[in-house]
Amino acid sequence: MLPGAREAWIDATEKFIGNPSSPHRIGQRADRVLQEAREELATILGCDAGDIVWTSGATESANAVFHHWERTLPADAEVWLSAIEHPCVLAAAEARFPGRVVLLPVTPDGVVDVGRFTEVLRHKAPGAVAVMAANNETGVIQPWREIRELCSAARIPFFCDAVQWVGKLSSRGLAACDFVSGSAHKFGGPRGVGFLKCPSGVKLSPMISGGGQEDGRRAGTENVAGVLSMISALREREVTIAAGGAVERESWRREFESRLIAELPGSEIVGAKVPRLWNTVSALMPEADCQQRWVVKLDRFGFAVSTGSACSSGREKASHVLSAMGYAPAAAGRVLRFSSGWETKREDWLALLDGLKQVSEVVGRAASVAK
Repeated sequence: MLPGAREAWIDATEKFIGNPSSPHRIGQRADRVLQEAREELATILGCDAGDIVWTSGATESANAVFHHWERTLPADAEVWLSAIEHPCVLAAAEARFPGRVVLLPVTPDGVVDVGRFTEVLRHKAPGAVAVMAANNETGVIQPWREIRELCSAARIPFFCDAVQWVGKLSSRGLAACDFVSGSAHKFGGPRGVGFLKCPSGVKLSPMISGGGQEDGRRAGTENVAGVLSMISALREREVTIAAGGAVERESWRREFESRLIAELPGSEIVGAKVPRLWNTVSALMPEADCQQRWVVKLDRFGFAVSTGSACSSGREKASHVLSAMGYAPAAAGRVLRFSSGWETKREDWLALLDGLKQVSEVVGRAASVAK
């Protein structure tokens, strides 16, 4: 957590202890700051304050969208999703639209094929579409603006999972999407709090029942401290983004990638030819007998890396993202994912490179002995 976000959380737990739904002054003070936070987020996104619903994060937000569509779309409606959506989006769609989920293909670079989408849309219209802003495994930025425009012209509801985007790139413009989700812990806020931006004038069918909170759209006492901490973090990140902080950090990522390719023969950057988030690298590592060797040995050097999405790691099944991009299971099994943060320095990237080179030597020797 950002120091400012931590201070905002502590301050809120001491000052705003009331239930925002209560009519007494203590409760109304909590409700007032909650509404001020809603207005600030709406300003950042470019929407009305009434469009914002506080949630526990990305998974709840995604489930809320598909629950709403299940209740409001025609009984035979299909939902179209990119084949590389986060597991929380894929699972929420499959649970509520069994047999009616269509996966939109991506290019070998991991970008949703807008041309193919446009062509299919000429012959058939789905009930709704969901395409993420940027992929959580590869960092590849998706054509969400173009797809949103196509959906808007065809009057098709559009959901954009912007969890990887918000707090890393400017959030301005996201409000043009009907539904947008974000999670605080992705940009220095606390875990367990997020938001869902909904279409203006549309009454969200509540997935969680039990009370009239959030204008009847999401029951349960709001997490006031979590929301204020989240807004504090996002405010600071937006200032850094506006000042060009992302540009410098992208240069560090590019330097790491170019040196990785040069100094570890056989390595490859996934999605190298297309725009990606400045903080994410998905790399195909040199041949080895066991992918987990890289993870375990890098952990000993102080680097916590992943073999794919954190929500699906630990499974034997290959990454659905890499499969959609055309990677064979054997190649997908060699991919590691590196994620940095705003506080990550150039020196940290270079230290990771040194760690990878050392582990490569160990793994390479072990593979030679095994042969």
